[in-house]
Amino acid sequence: MNVGAELCRVERGLLWRVAAWRPGWVRRCVPVVEEAAERTKLWWGAALVMAAVGGMRGKRAALTGLSAMAVSEILSNAVVKPVWERRRPPKEFIPHDDVDDRPDSSSFPSGHTAAAAGFTAAVAAVWPAAGTVCAVPAAVVAAQRVHSGAHYPSDVAAGAALGGIVAWTVHRLPRLLRKVIL
Repeated sequence: MNVGAELCRVERGLLWRVAAWRPGWVRRCVPVVEEAAERTKLWWGAALVMAAVGGMRGKRAALTGLSAMAVSEILSNAVVKPVWERRRPPKEFIPHDDVDDRPDSSSFPSGHTAAAAGFTAAVAAVWPAAGTVCAVPAAVVAAQRVHSGAHYPSDVAAGAALGGIVAWTVHRLPRLLRKVIL
């Protein structure tokens, strides 16, 4: 058995199942989520709300989240994508017609998911309740990237892993620097 071929087959099946899921509320929700996630508007908005209503903890969570989001997006889009060229899923793998407006850049990893996961995980480390709230739209963004045909599921998983690693690093960095300096 060729493990690589089997993984590709499973991934194509998962891609098709997610993209084929078309209840009415999904058709209405997907464009809204896609627009909110563009240029990280969703996460900037969440950070503003946290900073406005969360006191010092909210401000710290917002700053940590935005830092992790920015680093995740830069690593994803400016470092990993140019090194790891992967074509977007072919249009024939997507069972709907909403695949014309996809980026031309490498598919791997998902920068939207990396930013969402980085922001959410960093916020959760500082303010768990706010991180829990942010986890819902982060999961929707990740699912939307597959549903729209912009990414394979493994692109989204890699973006989420990258964002999580960056969030952990951003959250731990001040402590690590204090240990090195002192």
